[in-house]
Amino acid sequence: MKSYRRWLAGAAMVTAVTGMLLLGGRLVGRVSAAAKDTYENIETFTNVLAMVQKNYVDEVTTKQLIDGAITGMLNALDPHSAYLTPDLYKELQVDTRGSFGGLGIEITLRNGLLTVVSPIEDTPAFRAGVKAGDQIIKIEDEFTKDMTLVEAVKRMRGPRGTKIHLTLRREGTAGLTDYTLVREVIKIQSVKSRTLEKGYGYVRITQFQERTDEDLDKALKALEKENGGHLTGLVLDLRNDPGGLLTQAVRVSDAFLDSGLVVYTDGRLENQKQKYYAHRQGSHTEFPMVVLVNGGTASASEIVAGALQDHKRALVLGEQTFGKGSVQTILPLDDNAALRLTTARYYTPNGRSIQAMGITPDVVMENVPVAKGDAEHPGVPSVREENLPRHLDAPAGGGGAPKSKDDKQPRPIVAPQGGDESGGTPDATNPDSEAAKDPQLHRALELLKSWNVFKTVVAQREP
Repeated sequence: MKSYRRWLAGAAMVTAVTGMLLLGGRLVGRVSAAAKDTYENIETFTNVLAMVQKNYVDEVTTKQLIDGAITGMLNALDPHSAYLTPDLYKELQVDTRGSFGGLGIEITLRNGLLTVVSPIEDTPAFRAGVKAGDQIIKIEDEFTKDMTLVEAVKRMRGPRGTKIHLTLRREGTAGLTDYTLVREVIKIQSVKSRTLEKGYGYVRITQFQERTDEDLDKALKALEKENGGHLTGLVLDLRNDPGGLLTQAVRVSDAFLDSGLVVYTDGRLENQKQKYYAHRQGSHTEFPMVVLVNGGTASASEIVAGALQDHKRALVLGEQTFGKGSVQTILPLDDNAALRLTTARYYTPNGRSIQAMGITPDVVMENVPVAKGDAEHPGVPSVREENLPRHLDAPAGGGGAPKSKDDKQPRPIVAPQGGDESGGTPDATNPDSEAAKDPQLHRALELLKSWNVFKTVVAQREP
């Protein structure tokens, strides 16, 4: 029945085109240049298909060629659009639930080579010493040059306990390094939290999954309980968070905002123009916040950082973020496959597009190399959206909504490496101290303390 419907649709299209041609030059002139170009190129495609099937050295099926053509079509767009076979579509659905069999690395394509964005902590890749920026030259014995992302992910995933051989090249080192890794069930804990000091909490979001908002709510309640019922300040760590679900980014932002626009999307179609707002119920607005970001902060995590920054709800500290400001929509197909298609750009409440630009922190501060064995921050990725081939450009003027005089990109403050006002590095001589392991986190805690001291002094001076 499906093939009959497709034949009928094709016949109808041919009939329509033939009918227009028979009506003469006036009607043909009304056919848009784009439509005419489409018809001509479809004819070229069918000719090539027939020639390949007739002349190729081995027999090849129509499905193989069509699948390859669709894959190539999507690869010719931006780096985030892709054709998902039924197996890959199923894996994507598993991915958002935070549990899958694999190695534990986030990857991207750079100059046609698979490149590690970030290893996920406490996974086979992380424990083996895979670093951000490493190029994956071979998977098993197959070279990865021009291998698609989805194909690479499929090859690296597999049943728990099975082995896989990777060959990596690291920038600045000679030769290649071989790794034999054993796949595990990768369970990504979306939200992690702890108390830094009495009254000051720390929450890290590693990825935006289906239940991230629920996990965040539990973490905040646990921190409040540990600290006498309320928090004096909070550090929200979004470093090396590759993003995830847009809806979860909105809900996480909503948890810290009591009103106003969180993010909006803008695309060619009306249903791609969406606005998302914060609500008062369940909001945590009673304490100051510092948000930590770096080059691995991407997509959904940039939405959160941008929303909290625009609403002046939090101070953003760290390094320029990744710059992925596009929205991908999953469009299922009849055969259980799907298209992952870039359909819109997203904008912060003040109308800023993050695409290929990223979020500029209020306080710019690089992190020193992380101490060996520190599992929380596996390194800063060297790849950003602007480095990816065929990336979408930022819209002219930053995009979106008109801005008021106050709605400007924040002017960054360059913070000294270490943290105190004199530019020193407190406790830097002690390699086990928080300041030595993570200067950005140490600086964030200092800023929260300073804010509360300042607030207390002002309150005392008020008549």
